[in-house]
Amino acid sequence: MPDIATLAPLVGLLLVIGAFAGVIAGLLGVGGGIVLVPAFFYTFSALGFASPYTMQICLATSLSTIIVTSIRSVLSHNRKGAVDWAVLRSWAPGIVAGAVIGVLVASNLRSIVLQGIFGVLGICIGLYLAFGRSDWKLADQMPGGPVRAVLSAMIGFLSVLMGIGGGSFAVPTMSLYGQPIHRAVATAAGFGVLIAVPSAIAFMFVEIPGAVRPPLSIGAVNLPAFLIVIAMTLMTAPLGARLAHAMDPKPLKRVFAIFIIVVALNMLRKVFGM
Repeated sequence: MPDIATLAPLVGLLLVIGAFAGVIAGLLGVGGGIVLVPAFFYTFSALGFASPYTMQICLATSLSTIIVTSIRSVLSHNRKGAVDWAVLRSWAPGIVAGAVIGVLVASNLRSIVLQGIFGVLGICIGLYLAFGRSDWKLADQMPGGPVRAVLSAMIGFLSVLMGIGGGSFAVPTMSLYGQPIHRAVATAAGFGVLIAVPSAIAFMFVEIPGAVRPPLSIGAVNLPAFLIVIAMTLMTAPLGARLAHAMDPKPLKRVFAIFIIVVALNMLRKVFGM
């Protein structure tokens, strides 16, 4: 059983991380995973659990929290009739397949490689948040056939490699194919469930050496981080949603985009030992 000296700072940092992730998710409609993964990384590293497996633990634990938050989100959106279930059903096989492949790939990569992937993709997401426009469009309807198969698998695959629920990739994709933003956000929450459930379960069977594994972990999923972050995000996400209605979220989204880019660049700095 881990001692109090190990658990106390872990619990304290996770309370702050969960609260911040919940506010950001509610305020900007951005999934908490984009905040949780780097936050977990710095927390576990600072507490002495840095290893070639650190990023696998961060991705797995982030994805496990997304199961709860995505289910809650998709049910909330469904009550408003905003979820496109036809798109969700037709894209589900590719998303699940991509997520499972993502776990297989991530479990065989060193932490430093996953840091580099997160850094590069994080910069792309930050740039889109900062400069993306709602009038950008590739077509007026969602694609089918091979295009759908490739795009759905890529959403699942890349989301697992970043430990996120898919919204950062799915919402821009659906918007580019003519879907209204509210429908895109609502349906992307369903994508998050399809990504997080199989990947979190698979990560529980990934072997992590006990000496570098944070206390009370199952495979790569850290249970204290999962439980504390879920509790905090469920409490603070409504606060973020209320703030979103009280202020203009556009400048805040730009600030958050800069924050994501800085975090991603810092990940890349560590990769190159700068």
